[in-house]
Amino acid sequence: MGFLDNTSITVDAILTKKGRELLARGDGSFNVTKFALSDDEVDYNLWDTAHPNGSNYYGAVIENTPILEAFTDQNQVMRYKLITLNKNTKRMPILNLSAQNTDLTFGGPEIPIIAQSTNANDDTYTFELNDTDVAFMKGVVNGEVSFSSTEQSKQENERTAVIGSTGEIRLEARQLRTAKSARLTVTGDQTGVTKSITITTLADPNA
Repeated sequence: MGFLDNTSITVDAILTKKGRELLARGDGSFNVTKFALSDDEVDYNLWDTAHPNGSNYYGAVIENTPILEAFTDQNQVMRYKLITLNKNTKRMPILNLSAQNTDLTFGGPEIPIIAQSTNANDDTYTFELNDTDVAFMKGVVNGEVSFSSTEQSKQENERTAVIGSTGEIRLEARQLRTAKSARLTVTGDQTGVTKSITITTLADPNA
């Protein structure tokens, strides 16, 4: 990992590990159809409205902060994606989840994760669990499980599970000898607002 020279405009595009995996298959499954932008490195607390040189310099520190090179771990990049909103928007959308960082126990109850947007209307959400070795993810519609990542993960040998939902999923722990964590990222499909939490499955003494 290194820093990019921010005195010039640089477009540094790479494939993530997932992208390279799909490309290596050679079966046509690698097909770039869209892209996203993020501002992961920007610390907006550095916006200085008290700068002695006036408003043109409020963002001087931010603009001169080095930008990281692109790197391949999809679990560490694009965590704060930019979104497009109506120009008359007065309040940024906020995504609320019914649970924060959550521990799961094998054989224990399924944990519901319910998403709800504030200051915006999201009719559907995308839930992405970046490691299916940690838990099974189940989509819920009208209180009933409509889809489970269980069989799909086994068939496709995928470690990342994605489920579209009207706003609720349930998580079920896998049986693990040692505790393991994964990141669950929820995105409002209409606004693009996102939020991530950590899901940890505790070690099962009987595994």
